[in-house]
Amino acid sequence: MKDIADLLLSGEYDTEQLRRVPIPESFRGAVVLEEDADMFAGIRTESRDPAKSLTLCDVPTPEPGPGEALVAVMASSINYNTVWSAIFEPVPTFGFLKRYAKSVPSAGIHDRPFHVLGSDMSGVVLRTGPGVHRWRPGDKVVAHCLSVELSSPDGHDDSMLDPDQRIWGYETNYGGLAQLSLVKANQLMPKPGHLTWEEAAVSGLVHSTAYRQLISRNGANIKLGDVVLIWGAAGGLGSYATQLAVRAGAIPVCVVSSPRKAELVRAQGADLVIDRAAEGYRFWKDPETPDPGEWRRFGAQIRDLTGGDDPDVVFEHPGRETMGVSVYVARRGGTVVTCASTSGYQHQYDNRYLWMGLKRIVGTHFANYREAWEANRLIAKGAVHPTVSAVYGLDEVGRAARQVHANAHSGKIGVLCLAPGPGLGVDDPEFRAHHIDRINRFREDAANPDEEG
Repeated sequence: MKDIADLLLSGEYDTEQLRRVPIPESFRGAVVLEEDADMFAGIRTESRDPAKSLTLCDVPTPEPGPGEALVAVMASSINYNTVWSAIFEPVPTFGFLKRYAKSVPSAGIHDRPFHVLGSDMSGVVLRTGPGVHRWRPGDKVVAHCLSVELSSPDGHDDSMLDPDQRIWGYETNYGGLAQLSLVKANQLMPKPGHLTWEEAAVSGLVHSTAYRQLISRNGANIKLGDVVLIWGAAGGLGSYATQLAVRAGAIPVCVVSSPRKAELVRAQGADLVIDRAAEGYRFWKDPETPDPGEWRRFGAQIRDLTGGDDPDVVFEHPGRETMGVSVYVARRGGTVVTCASTSGYQHQYDNRYLWMGLKRIVGTHFANYREAWEANRLIAKGAVHPTVSAVYGLDEVGRAARQVHANAHSGKIGVLCLAPGPGLGVDDPEFRAHHIDRINRFREDAANPDEEG
């Protein structure tokens, strides 16, 4: 791998040179092991430590099949699905790999006693399988995480509706937290030239998810002037949702958990901010009993900030902790759009506020091909910026995942794979210089890595 890394970092290569470079029989990857799937049995979710299950080890290099590409990974990032995989919740991911191998004949290599994790990646194409024409060795790329067969008519209007839709690096093997990664070639997109490897690597999953959730007709399809309540507005998803809302001409109301995070979202152009920790909001009286009095207090604060308006759209992803209040505060005829449940999957809300208020709950999941490309285009044009707050090495991936599990981070955490350090990979320094303050906005927060999110 060192010879490949040295060649890629030198920049002095062409397609034919890369085709001649020998591919190693194995590579280093961050994996969970099937034999460890029961290691956290009886331990509460919040007490499970992903650093104990994430293992860095050598795994055999897969051969790219038809429509696939083998990519040298320069950088990746930590997402919540990395944490879920590492703590084996809600279920161990090995069942996903077995079903994939059983249902798709060419996917047998994914069913292994190890799972290479990671649903983000920036890197360089090394090899392509038969039938790949758009990409060739040497192309600098990022990847979106939609892996889909498109063998059913259901997916051809919206590829996320295909019954064989999977999330790469979570429901498939050979993800991005490794020196090499195997992807479908149609997951690849051009790397934004003004970004470093780690900056380019962090946006794929969360930005595409937020784009579908807020901008797309498959989500809330927000418009100029909409009031948009954004939970966790300084986190991975929320930091992109805030930028999208501002760029769309909406009025974001950003919920954060500290003064520092309030500063971050204001720096992104959001004027209306609620520090839930400072206000002492507790939406549950106990683990089984919600507190409608807190819903009303929260709704009143939103109206105070907006001049009397309730949210047209609620950007929902915490799940159990917040769904009840999200349904309550949405305006009459408003929309709660949800993509995750980081605080728990079993939701509880008062359905009277939903049906009598003619409100909607819309479920969204990642993004289809078109939405992912549109989201990446916004990054490349400098309309939306990566929100890297900290960068770890691949050998520190357990520590990085622990930060995300504890919600002790802002924005996104990058992970260097073949890149030996941060700051490499920029091809358009002039364009970068124009946006550098916004690119580095969250990086300043790395000085406070233990601040609760």
